[in-house]
Amino acid sequence: MIELRDLRKSFGPNQVLSGVNLSVDSGESMVVIGGSGTGKSVLLKCILGLVRPDAGDILIDGRNVKDEDRDAFLARFGMLFQGGALFDSLSVWQNVAFRLLRGSLKRPRAEAREIAIDKLRRVGLKSSVADLFPAELSGGMQKRVGLARAIAAEPEIIFFDEPTTGLDPIMAGVINDLIREIVVEMGVTAITITHDMSSVRAIADRVAMLHAGVIQWQGPVAEMDAAADPYLQQFIHGRAEGPIEAVR
Repeated sequence: MIELRDLRKSFGPNQVLSGVNLSVDSGESMVVIGGSGTGKSVLLKCILGLVRPDAGDILIDGRNVKDEDRDAFLARFGMLFQGGALFDSLSVWQNVAFRLLRGSLKRPRAEAREIAIDKLRRVGLKSSVADLFPAELSGGMQKRVGLARAIAAEPEIIFFDEPTTGLDPIMAGVINDLIREIVVEMGVTAITITHDMSSVRAIADRVAMLHAGVIQWQGPVAEMDAAADPYLQQFIHGRAEGPIEAVR
């Protein structure tokens, strides 16, 4: 479903992506791990077209994104943003139905609200939440609203950007379980970027480690702990000593 070929991106003298090659099968949950500043978010932004890569190819379902109609291309994606990224001035249901109230996916307002409430229920929130505003919700509830928004338009591909950041361990576990259930239930292709190893183990079918601008290691999550790669082992076990230099 997603194929990256020799993807490269620099910002001035800082080369962030130095030739990333990665394939994600249809219906697969891929988790990309790596230290802060290694280019994980830039990778997602390149796929979505928010950042233009300097070189390389991005193929979605075998088609180069350069050749795709922009609106039709983006309609295939859902996104759970780090921190939720909800619109403060919109009610919860309007946040969830954001894409259904405008553009090529526009639905009648009553239908969009009905879909939003259904998606809120899917992530464990009652219909009474629909008319509240984001500021009236806890961090965990805001994350669930963001997840409901990500699935509202029934996308084929969903990106999850640090889905458990800022959550306590119990709520992080709830969000991880919801993501896994939704990916399996909807049959979507998913890419998650995270530092949280509990999320990796809960969400991933396969794992890819991004380091020094390239995919340092990739493989099934079941093979991660036994892998011989020293960069991977240092990262997943949080060791200060190893080939990855800690910034002091």
